[in-house]
Amino acid sequence: MIDRRTFTASTFLAVGGLASAVTAPADARERRRHAVRAPKLPALFDDLEQRTFRWFWETGNPANGLVPDAWPNPEFCSIAAVGFALTAYPIGVERGWITRAAARERTLATLRFFDQAPQGDGTSGVAGFRGFFYHFLHMDSGLRFGDVELSSVDSTMLFLGMLFAAEYYDQDHPDEREIGRLARAIYARADWDWFRRGQAVLSMGWHPGVGFIARNWDGYNEGMMVNLLALGSPTHAVGPDAWAAWCAPYAKCWRGSGATRRLAFAPMFGHQYSQMWIDFRGIRDAAMREAGMDYFENSRRATWAQRSYAIRNPMGWAGYSRDIWGLTASAGPADVQYDVNGHITNYRAYSARGPVDEPDGFDDGTIAPTAAIGSLAFAPEIVVPATLALHKQQGDRLYGRYGFYDAFNPSFRKPEKPLQRGSVDPVRGWVSENYLGIDQGPILGAIANTRDGMIWRLMRRSAPIRLGLERAGFTGGWLAA
Repeated sequence: MIDRRTFTASTFLAVGGLASAVTAPADARERRRHAVRAPKLPALFDDLEQRTFRWFWETGNPANGLVPDAWPNPEFCSIAAVGFALTAYPIGVERGWITRAAARERTLATLRFFDQAPQGDGTSGVAGFRGFFYHFLHMDSGLRFGDVELSSVDSTMLFLGMLFAAEYYDQDHPDEREIGRLARAIYARADWDWFRRGQAVLSMGWHPGVGFIARNWDGYNEGMMVNLLALGSPTHAVGPDAWAAWCAPYAKCWRGSGATRRLAFAPMFGHQYSQMWIDFRGIRDAAMREAGMDYFENSRRATWAQRSYAIRNPMGWAGYSRDIWGLTASAGPADVQYDVNGHITNYRAYSARGPVDEPDGFDDGTIAPTAAIGSLAFAPEIVVPATLALHKQQGDRLYGRYGFYDAFNPSFRKPEKPLQRGSVDPVRGWVSENYLGIDQGPILGAIANTRDGMIWRLMRRSAPIRLGLERAGFTGGWLAA
């Protein structure tokens, strides 16, 4: 096994990993740079990959394919977690953990459920409306859970999982033909233009009886994938003005200079979700052509920026270091305030987290393993050492049946107030003892794409992905093939 202290960028190149230059190279060099090779990852990643896969396989409902938002507290299904699960099953087949027949059966059950799930504008008794689905659903009935929103982004992740399934199950088998047909049909029903409300931008969500959420998908964040699927729809596509509106606020998002200049979004998931399914290496829209890089390179820089932030540690949190870092959306200890050395500190039970000097930044000392590991394909030279350090330093306290628990906070050592979840050690701090589907998914996807580009390779064949990118003005790279 390669020791984490000596696992550098040059080491990774020596064992055949993915490389990424700081500046954009010439076209020929760029194609070579983006050629996917199978890196020799340390043995821990074999175990982590299988455990994380097992989370999706073992916690899901085989009857309808619904997957819980969290475990071991499966109160409701997250439709985004279902999208990650549909992506996970083929990985399990290719690694030999389940049979293709078993994966096909679970996938078909999932698609049949969403195909028949009731739609309507009522507050209850439905799973979605206008071809989209509610953020959370009851695990058994599949109907809307509570008063959650009809979610454009969570529906997008569900559709991406379906489109991936449509590309993977391509054998001449009746079930595989049905998977492809249902996946494309469910995606085609989504009325993206309705979500624009006559504007250029798409709303983040809608509540029955209330209306659209005021905040829109514009500026740099995970909404990139929402806009691309809206552009690529075969039935309800939005116009190219949607991408121009998405990019319009970019001027407020730039941070750094020279080799560190990047479109910033504080939580790491904003750099990971879209790129788990869509291969942005070597392709550029107008904004990236002007910047002289691609969105993959942007996410590589964002990954390094998170590590640099932990090293600087401007808020003085315990545990942050060159190998222990990573802020994203995750569980946290509790919604409480404490006086720490004369300063009022706000902790959150759940929050998007990231460097405080970046858009949507918030930092309460809570580290999420998925923030670093989900960026494995972007910057393996720093993510591999971080993963090994997390495992070595925290051990079984952070690493359990399904891989790394969702989050931990070495600074939170005050157990006298009620916790939302997890446990507190007066010396080592808080740990969640929980798993979240939307944080498990990026870990599994990043490992798969780092190993052999499996998800990227198949999704490059997806007609809606190609069409959405082309309508957004992307050129070059694999789009030119």
